[in-house]
Amino acid sequence: MNYESVIGLEVHLQLSTKTKLFCGCLTKFGAPPNSQTCPVCLGLPGVLPVLNEQAFAWGIKVALALNCQIANVMKFDRKQYFYPDLPKNFQISQYDQPLSQHGHLDITVGEQAKRIGITRVHMEEDAGKLLHDTGGASSFVDFNRTGVPLLEIVSEPDIRSSDEAYHYLTELKAILQYLDVSTCNMEEGSLRCDTNVSLRSPGVAAFGAKVEVKNLNSFRAVKLALEYETKRQAAQLDRGDRIVQETRLWNAKKAITGPMRSKEEAADYRYFPEPDLVPFVIEPSVIERVRAGLPELPAQRRVRFQQRHQLSAYDAQGIAQDRALADLFEQALETYPKPKPVANWIMGDLSAYLNAHAVTLADVKLRPEWLGHLLQLIEEGTLSGKMAKDVLQQVLERGVDPVELVNQGSLRQVVDADALERIAEDVVQAFPKSVEDYGKGKTNALMYLVGQAMKRSQGKANPEQMTEMLKRKLVSRP
Repeated sequence: MNYESVIGLEVHLQLSTKTKLFCGCLTKFGAPPNSQTCPVCLGLPGVLPVLNEQAFAWGIKVALALNCQIANVMKFDRKQYFYPDLPKNFQISQYDQPLSQHGHLDITVGEQAKRIGITRVHMEEDAGKLLHDTGGASSFVDFNRTGVPLLEIVSEPDIRSSDEAYHYLTELKAILQYLDVSTCNMEEGSLRCDTNVSLRSPGVAAFGAKVEVKNLNSFRAVKLALEYETKRQAAQLDRGDRIVQETRLWNAKKAITGPMRSKEEAADYRYFPEPDLVPFVIEPSVIERVRAGLPELPAQRRVRFQQRHQLSAYDAQGIAQDRALADLFEQALETYPKPKPVANWIMGDLSAYLNAHAVTLADVKLRPEWLGHLLQLIEEGTLSGKMAKDVLQQVLERGVDPVELVNQGSLRQVVDADALERIAEDVVQAFPKSVEDYGKGKTNALMYLVGQAMKRSQGKANPEQMTEMLKRKLVSRP
C-alpha cells in the first residue's frame, strides 16, 4: 500500500464497583431491565450526584499503571447529546481537566519494541442500552447500565498497523486484569473499543481525514476492521476521491464497514462544567497511597520469569500475559520446583484444552499443587507422557487430584520387565512382516511394532523401555 496508516484507539472500561459512579444503584450484570435505577441515575429534577470513592481510586490506579500524569485538580463536564438511552440528555464526563494525561504503553510486535502514547485516562458515566424488537415495530430502553462507572483510555495516533493495534489492546487488557478493576468481558460490554484511522502519504506530517469505526466486540474484530478500512480508504484515494470524516459501523457477518453518521467534533457536544459536582483537588498523598498498592504488572513479571526461572521470552510472554496462568505457574513451583516442565505443560496441554473448550482457568478450577503432582508422577515413572495427557484432561473435567485418580484406577505405567517382555514377545510373534522389514534395515518397522505394543498395553507401557525391549528381541532373532 502506498499510504501510511495512522490509528488511534478509544477504550471504554467498565469498572467493577458494586455501585454506580454517582449513586448507590447496583451494577450487577444481567439484572431485570430497569431494576437498578434511581432518581439520580435517571436524572430526575432536584437530584445531586456524589462521586464513587472506589471508582475514583481505581481510576488513579489505572492511570498510574499506564504511566500517566495525575491532575492536581480535575473536574466533570456535561457532554450534551440527545439519544433515547441517555435519560438526562447529557453524559457526565471529563473534557479539559481530566483525571490524567500524557502516559504511554510499551508493546512488542515480533521482536520490535514500540511505545504507544496515552493521551488521557478520564472518568465518565455509561449510557443505557437500546433493545430493538426483531419485528421492527418497537424499541425498548434498559437504564440499568446508565451511570455505571467507565474509564475512557485514549491512545495517541501512534499505531501504524492492525497488528500493532491488536498487541496494544492485548497488553492493555493484561494490565487491567492484573489491576483487578474490571472483568474486561467484551461480551458483557465491560471492555469496548472504537478505532480512529486515517491514511497519509509517506513523509507527509499532516493527518488525513479521520474515520471512526464502532461496533467492535472483539480484538480480532478490531484487527479485521482496521485491515478493511485501510484498504477501503486507500482505494478511494487511488481513485482521486476525498475521504469523508465520519463514523462507520463494523458488520461482522459481511466483514465490512458501513456509514453510520458524520463524525462529531468536541464543539458538537457543547461541553460545559457539571454544576452539581465541584472540581476535585487530588492530594499527592492519595496518589502515593494508590501507587504503593500497585501490583507487579505483566511486563515486570515477564522480566522476572526470564531472570529468575530462566524461561524463554516466548514462554514468559505467554504465561505472564494471563494473570491466572502466571499465578498458577508460580504456585505450582511450590510443589514441583522445576520451571521449564511446569511452563511447558501450561503453554502446551493446559492452554490447548482451555482454547479447545473455550473456557478459562477459573472454569476448570485446577489447583496449582495438582499440576505439580502430575509432573511428579511423570518424573517418578508412574505415568508416561501420553498417560499424563489423559490424566490432565480428567483432572480438568472432574476436579480431582491426579494422585487420587492414579490410586482409584489402573492408571499406573507398566515398568515391570517381565510384563514388558511378554508384550514384546506377543508383538514380535503377531507381526512377522514388520520383524522381517526391520531386519532389512527399515527403521520405521520398529516404530510400528512399538505402536502395537503400546496399544496392547492400553498406553500403560513405558515407551522407552518398550522400545529397548523390542530392539533386543529383534537383534537377537536369527
